[in-house]
Amino acid sequence: MKQLLAVAYIISIFAIVVPAQETTSAAQPILFDRLGGNRGISNIVDDVVDAHMINPAIKERFIHFRDQPERLKLIKQHIIEFFTAGSGGPANYSGKDMVTTHKGMNINSAEFISVVDDIMFVLNKHKIDEESKKDVLTILWSMKGMIISNYE
Repeated sequence: MKQLLAVAYIISIFAIVVPAQETTSAAQPILFDRLGGNRGISNIVDDVVDAHMINPAIKERFIHFRDQPERLKLIKQHIIEFFTAGSGGPANYSGKDMVTTHKGMNINSAEFISVVDDIMFVLNKHKIDEESKKDVLTILWSMKGMIISNYE
């Protein structure tokens, strides 16, 4: 139940940030479409994980997954589902909520910022528009308290 509430909360944040699609021709597509749909989000996730594995500030948290390809595949799948569902796309998130996923990892603010920087770098690489990058950044920032350790 706790996991379901946390996922519902995160998806509601996406709903606040992502503007509703209007019926006029001038309407901006939903964030899911602006990120390139299923293929775009999958490519973004692949590149973000690769970026994390070479980022000196956080690579130690990710590099060991190279030797665990099935685990890495599952992690990527959860991230893809999370961003797909949260950006208005057709997916059911099957992973754990953010608090449970990051519990005991002792993630600090600097590491969180490094993750966000990697994501923004990858969005730039994929030529994602500024408005969409702002929407993603707002969503990421809203999750900060669920990801970093409470000891800071």
